[in-house]
Amino acid sequence: MSNAKPHRMPQSIDETLELLTAGGYVADRALATVLFLSLTMQRPLFLEGEAGVGKTEIAKVLAAGLGRRLIRLQCYEGLDVSSAVYEWNYAAQMIEIRMAEAAGIHDRSEMESGVFSEKYLIRRPVLEALEGGIGGAPVFLIDELDRADEAFEAYLLEVLSDYQVSVPELGTIRAEEPPIVVITTNRTREIHDALKRRCLYHWVDYPDAARELEILVRKAPHANRQLAGEVVAFVQKLRQLDLFKAPGVAETLDWATALTALGKDRLDAETMSDTMGVLLKYQDDIARLEEGEGRRILDEVKAG
Repeated sequence: MSNAKPHRMPQSIDETLELLTAGGYVADRALATVLFLSLTMQRPLFLEGEAGVGKTEIAKVLAAGLGRRLIRLQCYEGLDVSSAVYEWNYAAQMIEIRMAEAAGIHDRSEMESGVFSEKYLIRRPVLEALEGGIGGAPVFLIDELDRADEAFEAYLLEVLSDYQVSVPELGTIRAEEPPIVVITTNRTREIHDALKRRCLYHWVDYPDAARELEILVRKAPHANRQLAGEVVAFVQKLRQLDLFKAPGVAETLDWATALTALGKDRLDAETMSDTMGVLLKYQDDIARLEEGEGRRILDEVKAG
């Protein structure tokens, strides 16, 4: 449960932009616009983009800025209802049944009504998000939905359409106030149109050089300004190559932090080569830079 005092919803695009900025998120006006509309229209926000561009951080900053609880559902292959929505506390139910039998209660319907009650219901993220809490509806982050199976994606349609979950033993549980839903995907597979239609869509792209430098200055304030500029320039040029996985903003921050920890205030060829594992995560990409592309880009950065 968040201890932050709840704040009112932003009343304009400018206020939405201010909320993000206050939380340390450097956003453009397009993102602030779709986020404002999502909050105003009470529609889920569907964020798509490459890994490491800051999609998940948007939900975190939004929850902190509004003083709402953040409930995160991390998706993965094989995610099912018992892990994402609810399950019964079978061990406690068995104890209850044994105690009832010991007390001489053998009526099946009476036993069922006793063990299939909310007392034994274990709430997972989806159900927690629908039940709300103190301070208003929570921010419900459904992270990396593309990693989940299509069957679970289909299950979410009921949740996002009517903000309700059907529990056969208890009935339908509905949200008194719809949660603020943020869905992210890295586009490893396409999400079905039926789910997308229920959302407002925004593509989160890599930032331009000026915005990435601003992010770096905010998130890694101890980095030398000259170093920060060279790191951003290098990464911007690196993304223009046909790499298996281009570095995201998260990797830019990691690299600047690592170089600062090494006491560097400028980029040099040796340090660049030694620290490529911080910036790139695939050996083929690293090998390509070590074969000469990295030195070429570094020379361009220094010349620029």
